[in-house]
Amino acid sequence: MTEQITKPNIVTIDLGHRSYDINVDHNAIDTLGATLKSMFPGARFGIVTDENVEREQLPRLKKSLDAEDLQYSVVSIAAGESSKSNKTLNEVIEALLAQRLERNDIIIAFGGGVVGDLAGFASSVMRRGMDFVQVPTSLLAQVDSSVGGKTGINSPHGKNLIGAFHQPRYVAADLTALETLSERQFRAGYAEMAKYGLIDDAEFFFWLEENWREIFEGGPARAKAIAHACRAKARFVKSDEKEHGVRALLNLGHTFGHAFEAATGYSDRLLHGEAIAVGMVLAHRYSTKLGLANGQDAVRVTNHFKTVGLPTELSDIPGTLASSADLMHHIAQDKKVSRGALTFILTRGIGEAFIETGIEPNSILEFLEEQRS
Repeated sequence: MTEQITKPNIVTIDLGHRSYDINVDHNAIDTLGATLKSMFPGARFGIVTDENVEREQLPRLKKSLDAEDLQYSVVSIAAGESSKSNKTLNEVIEALLAQRLERNDIIIAFGGGVVGDLAGFASSVMRRGMDFVQVPTSLLAQVDSSVGGKTGINSPHGKNLIGAFHQPRYVAADLTALETLSERQFRAGYAEMAKYGLIDDAEFFFWLEENWREIFEGGPARAKAIAHACRAKARFVKSDEKEHGVRALLNLGHTFGHAFEAATGYSDRLLHGEAIAVGMVLAHRYSTKLGLANGQDAVRVTNHFKTVGLPTELSDIPGTLASSADLMHHIAQDKKVSRGALTFILTRGIGEAFIETGIEPNSILEFLEEQRS
């Protein structure tokens, strides 16, 4: 039984006049109608969600909006990573425009990372830019994708290669929404939470090792961990909003992970957080191979992810994985590639990630081959 927290955790993303709050609370959806009415008087709302969230959570959101007599319409998409496509983006935009939403109206991204990325991107281009609100319903979205303004869709050439930086006006992270997640989805989100410890906060990672069961069970540690992760993300976004420098550290494990997602067709065969878990393990192992890190840290990260049920090996990815050469093709499309040179987030140990440029592709290819054996 989830223990209630008496006060919401408010985390502020400090971006000057574009600053916004993240409300981490057990009733953030129930109070959202009143919040939106106060923030956007007279606005109408276009809700973008997916079929799963529509079934499990939408009645609760509607009740909150109806209580304040707010006008809204709903666009629902198929659940899953495959919806982050040009086709679905166009369908969502046309459906919202058909509702005659005006530039001063508000888009509500109501769902996990796929919905947030897609709806956020749609709002960035509709009528040359509309405001939007994030209401993340998955752990992954609450601790990562709903915060910081990265929006976009996938391309056959790679993950999130089409998109824009477009900050939300408000984020409502409702802890009770997580109770409808499957264990697999929750584990996938946990990987992104653990990432903050592996980047530059070893103490947080060690705390997760001790408290992960309570986080999974919904105890007080869950709210504490989510708020801590949001504050970590806020710090990076404030320092480097458009990812020209230190914000790239948030991509620990992502260069490998995005390649695995592309190779598995952006399907439920491999969830984003699962791909990132394997990617972070490989980043630690590759750092060890280069003599940058103690191999014991790579083992520790591997063991923790195994303990919570996350994949850690290439062989853990279901089905036949693409060849190392094909994976390199996807890695070469990574957004951090500059003039053909590979950039990876490497580590000197837990909590000591850094950006390394000029990585030789043949070195990565050889490493991937080693990881297959």
